[in-house]
Amino acid sequence: MRLIGVLFAFSFSLFSSEAQTYETQYRRPVSEVMNDVAKRFNVKFKFDANVDTAGVMLTYADFRIRPYSLEQTLDNICKHFDWNWWKQSGNTYKIKLYEYPRRHEDEGRQMLDYLAAKYHNAQEWEARRAILKKEVRERLQIDVFLDSCVKDAKPILSKVRKHDGYTTQNICIELTPGQHVFGTIYSPIKKKRNLSPLTSHLSPLIICPDGHWPSRYRDDEQQRLATLARMGAVCVDFDLYGYSQSAAEVGDHHSARAHIFQAACGLKLLDYMLTSRKDIDPTRVAANGGSGGGTHTVLLALLDDRITASAPVVHVASHFDGGCPCESGMPVQLAGDGTCEAELAAIIAPKPLLLVSDGGDWTSSNPTLEYPFIQRIFGFYDAKDNVRNIHLPDERHDFGPNKRQAVYDFFADVFALDRSMIDEQKVTIEPEAVLKSILK
Repeated sequence: MRLIGVLFAFSFSLFSSEAQTYETQYRRPVSEVMNDVAKRFNVKFKFDANVDTAGVMLTYADFRIRPYSLEQTLDNICKHFDWNWWKQSGNTYKIKLYEYPRRHEDEGRQMLDYLAAKYHNAQEWEARRAILKKEVRERLQIDVFLDSCVKDAKPILSKVRKHDGYTTQNICIELTPGQHVFGTIYSPIKKKRNLSPLTSHLSPLIICPDGHWPSRYRDDEQQRLATLARMGAVCVDFDLYGYSQSAAEVGDHHSARAHIFQAACGLKLLDYMLTSRKDIDPTRVAANGGSGGGTHTVLLALLDDRITASAPVVHVASHFDGGCPCESGMPVQLAGDGTCEAELAAIIAPKPLLLVSDGGDWTSSNPTLEYPFIQRIFGFYDAKDNVRNIHLPDERHDFGPNKRQAVYDFFADVFALDRSMIDEQKVTIEPEAVLKSILK
């Protein structure tokens, strides 16, 4: 009997030291819990470098597991640590720190349902649009920034370089003391045989904010702007804040100031081109950019009513505001008690709008979420045909040939550009040194 009592006491002691009880808050190492979840749901987890699970305990651990839902289980675990989960390819899930501009697709759907309930006709939408335009300007602080810019700054223009059907010319304008907007102007060389009645004297203007690609000197940027110029449009791109030539003048790109500065660059170039060039048609003015450049395409169309067409590429989503402070560093997405990029993109309605999306990034939801939402707003003006979505389900996040072709087709339609001049083989890829401005 005594031996049995000793064994019972030992077993009870061992059990108590490992037991999950109310007093211990049913605490377990989170790494063990995640291993159990992986086995239960037959999935794999990858942890971002910033997510450290070593020695981290999870309270009420097993109670957070929902046997009927992996997603709900992950929500219950991740939110405790301010983490978030993201489905990757196959059965792999990535665990990352919480990111304020990034949400799940279902949250985007809920946001669009919430917004759609606010307006049911053009009058209600225009009241909402007025609020958004006002509050975005205020939250961006763009007017205060523009007041601080250098007044009457004279641009530095390089010599014009001639190519097959187009020219290039570098432009540099001092924006704030010691800090410049650096860009390149691509202009058509007009030939009478290629001109339509609409383009025989004046050219449309396309402002092209750049995205988070290596630099604006890359091949696909030159191919797109040069081809649009060959088709009859004047195009202007510019450096991101702290990228390319701008890097020598400013600090870290990852700052809220980048959000304001890049918006101001687009507005400054728009002002200059419309006031100084006699070959620009002010009734045909557009913005076109990809990724982060898509963010600023949407923003430029919102800030300036002179924009008559917008073409954001691989950008617009209801559940992603842009992963960089230059896209969401100033809290414009809080305007109007909360908005999203799909609603901001729709502000241009009923003017022409192109959404280019793919299956390999956050724009994969465009055909089922954002595009129908925006179409409804265009429908208030009987202008659903003025918004189009080119979706490339087998492609990923880039500005590849099919995405560029979608842009060419769009501007050929809305600006009556010359389709016969679409031939990227005719484009001269200029070296980086040639595309840089020389400060005097």
